[in-house]
Amino acid sequence: MYRVFIVEDDRGIADGLTQQLSHWNMESRVVSDFRNIPAEFAEYAPHLVLLDISLPFMSGYHWCSELRKVSKVPIIFLSSSADNMNIVMAMNLGADDFIAKPFDTGVLIAKIQALLRRTYDFAGSMPVLEHRGALLNTGDGSLVYNGAQLALSKNEYRILLVLMKNKGKTVSREKLMEALWQTDEFVDENALTVNIGRLRKKLDAAGLTGFIQTKFGVGYAIL
Repeated sequence: MYRVFIVEDDRGIADGLTQQLSHWNMESRVVSDFRNIPAEFAEYAPHLVLLDISLPFMSGYHWCSELRKVSKVPIIFLSSSADNMNIVMAMNLGADDFIAKPFDTGVLIAKIQALLRRTYDFAGSMPVLEHRGALLNTGDGSLVYNGAQLALSKNEYRILLVLMKNKGKTVSREKLMEALWQTDEFVDENALTVNIGRLRKKLDAAGLTGFIQTKFGVGYAIL
């Protein structure tokens, strides 16, 4: 079942969209925190986003740009501001379509279905993992925090991927070493320690202090 993330502050419109999507066997969620849309996006991992322009705190343009830093998920703008300038700006920021309000629900559903088919018939989704506002894109191995992209080595990405997939749990050193054992190079415990240390320095420098916790005698955890 496809998941649709609705970023709309008019509750009547949002509830109507949720109802219509359910009739077409699509799951949906309406954003609850307009200050932290990327975190909700990452937690829900939708297949498509419906995004208004006029939103509390920051505009839809801002959030479209932020989502494009971590995902290629299809984005459709829904807005009453449907002049040429707004449409061009939305498309230039990475939107896939723009539908003017008030809209015909049948047309909207048809466009959503067509966009989902085009996107997922030929390419898989690129899940995003989130913790403390840090977004790890499993499609291209990038980490984004506060709008800035952190460069990760292959080993740093593999370590972070395992830890974020097991968020809230302690991951043994042995399991992390298995994740690093994806090349012909020998990986020992010292190599793991070195990579953890380098990764922590990058995270600390970006403002993610204490992101990786050491569980002495057991392993590491992201809590």
